[in-house]
Amino acid sequence: MKKLIIIPVYNEEKNIGHVLNGIKKTCPDIDVLVIDDGSSDDSYRVCVESGVGEVIKLPANLGIGGARQTGFKYALYNDYDIVIQMDGDGQHDPACIEKMISQLRDGANLCIGSRFITGEGFQSSFVRRIGISFIYNIIRFVLGQKITDPTSGYRACDKKAIALFAKEYPQDYPEPESLVTAGKNNLIIKEIPVTMMERKNGKSTIGGTDSVYYMIKVTLAILIDAMTKK
Repeated sequence: MKKLIIIPVYNEEKNIGHVLNGIKKTCPDIDVLVIDDGSSDDSYRVCVESGVGEVIKLPANLGIGGARQTGFKYALYNDYDIVIQMDGDGQHDPACIEKMISQLRDGANLCIGSRFITGEGFQSSFVRRIGISFIYNIIRFVLGQKITDPTSGYRACDKKAIALFAKEYPQDYPEPESLVTAGKNNLIIKEIPVTMMERKNGKSTIGGTDSVYYMIKVTLAILIDAMTKK
């Protein structure tokens, strides 16, 4: 089976080298695609010099959704069977990839790596956990399914999910919204416990008052998506 890891990167020059080295050591048999989303630092150079996989440099910043969809379009065009989504900040442990892929072999179309099932590793800030809990309840109401970590960007997708997300993928803060997209299109969603790490350098793009904006926007987007047809 052809497998591809897609990693959107925006100004992660201090983290992405460590991420790519970890992937190279842990799963050297999986192809890697890094999408540099218009970084203004040396992220692109670090990625190219690492020698790990392909690197696409977008001419402008599209945001996380646009960068991820670029990866899904690449995967669809090149006929990949499995896509693994990872972030470029070092929070996702590549040792968990095979566990997620095993869920796809057992019938899932989309597998989410959740930090909250066992409560091990970095659990995010208190404010963000409140927001995540709220989004969890909204998605549970809309889909009728418990997804403990709806904002997790650590995921594995099969060919059906790849085709869907290459065609339709939310743009701003896509993780919770894409679950609704998947559910509305009858994809089977499963979760497994993973251990996440705190980013070593830089800071998240969502923090402080941005967390409140994020929660409101995502809630509205989920409800609007739920009321529209496929």
